[in-house]
Amino acid sequence: MERAEILINGLVQGVGLRDFIQKHAKNLGICGYVENLYSGEVLTIVEGDKFQIEELFNQIRAGSSYSKIKNASIKWSNSKNEFTRFEIKY
Repeated sequence: MERAEILINGLVQGVGLRDFIQKHAKNLGICGYVENLYSGEVLTIVEGDKFQIEELFNQIRAGSSYSKIKNASIKWSNSKNEFTRFEIKY
């Protein structure tokens, strides 16, 4: 198990991106959360198999149909087994 912090910016808020990320994370069996930041960015914290997280990261970089991803970064760390599901934080 791995843990990743994915930070994205661009046109990423108000375009259905959090729902898009949640759908793909659930399909991949990844746990964690996604939230909008006051800076205008979207933060996703996930735990799961490295291959699955990399697949989610690729999907995030492609973005939802209305989003425009300018930058996406990923920071890896050891899993903390902190999550049991994937959710959107409001």
